[in-house]
Amino acid sequence: MVVAASLVVVAGAVAGVLAAFDDGGRASDEAGPPEVSASPRPAPLPAVPTRSAPATTASAPPSPSPSARRTTTPAPSKPAKKREHRTAVAGRLYRHPDSQVLAWVRSHSGDPRHAVIASRIAEQPAAVWFADYSPDTVTARVAAVTSGGAALGRVPVVVPYTIPGRDCGGHSQGGAPGLDAYDAWIDRFAAGLGSDEVIVVLEPDSVAQAECLSASERADRFASLARAGRVLKAANPRARVYFDAGHSGWNAPGKQAAWLRQAGAASPESSDGIFSNVSNFHTTADEVAYDRRVLDALGGPAGLGAVIDTSRNGNGAPADGEWCDPAGRKLGRAPTMSTGEARIDAYLWVKLPGESDGCKGRPGTFTASYAYDLASS
Repeated sequence: MVVAASLVVVAGAVAGVLAAFDDGGRASDEAGPPEVSASPRPAPLPAVPTRSAPATTASAPPSPSPSARRTTTPAPSKPAKKREHRTAVAGRLYRHPDSQVLAWVRSHSGDPRHAVIASRIAEQPAAVWFADYSPDTVTARVAAVTSGGAALGRVPVVVPYTIPGRDCGGHSQGGAPGLDAYDAWIDRFAAGLGSDEVIVVLEPDSVAQAECLSASERADRFASLARAGRVLKAANPRARVYFDAGHSGWNAPGKQAAWLRQAGAASPESSDGIFSNVSNFHTTADEVAYDRRVLDALGGPAGLGAVIDTSRNGNGAPADGEWCDPAGRKLGRAPTMSTGEARIDAYLWVKLPGESDGCKGRPGTFTASYAYDLASS
């Protein structure tokens, strides 16, 4: 789901050009969403949770909301000293060619931010989200991603994000109209996984945010998630399926593990482990420690591991808990499946840097000014 570069920008003419781009309208600063779903934006929990209505397909899909929580966020770790930036793409992860950042890079070669965004964000592999309930097309869309990765010998990362009651009826509400429809959608999603390696980040927020559901609704959701894991792994035994662990500033490890166990995350027939920090900013060190505590409490086979979203966590989470495009953040560690950390299977860019949470640009849309801030911090 931590490398960032220091960049010296010549004052005067360049600064004026950048300001002109930021103030001159969306056409030069935003890229439209690609055919596949973009990674969406965070949003706070509603005061009174509601059931979601049947989803409608939007041009910019909604987003998980893992940062605006009623739990106390721990003090962020001191940011590490800036390191020399390395632009090399992770060896085995797949960069899908239809991302919003690549669309912006292709159409804005003359923009003074182009080189920074192209080398430090667009060259990195990132997850592909499927956030709209489109059962008739989802198999082909998933297959386009997985076959593209297989052709290059790379591992794609896909994110099904269509659970009913998504975001507890808040800003990112949507998904399938019911669990029966969701189960059928997962069947079609799984049919596109192919037979090569693929990482599945299964339903961000679906476990960590389950407090808003009644006990019976929670049990039904968890049963459906466990089924989803079994279906995905049965369709492609080489698929690696990870379940939602929230992040280190949210639920206590024991509580999160108990819910994860109910959702099938401890079963090798459903799960390869957990994911954390999706669309969030907590430091990699905090997430590594948290994920290990969750895995210890979860039990299950010793081979269960964790993947961490490092896309925007280079400076850690803001002390004030701000979740919407907070200032002062920077890129995290480059995506890799070689972490050097026990039980940590990968660092991933699940939330694509530059796709706005809704404050620096339209929700879910790639915003060049935000991307440039992250990449040049």
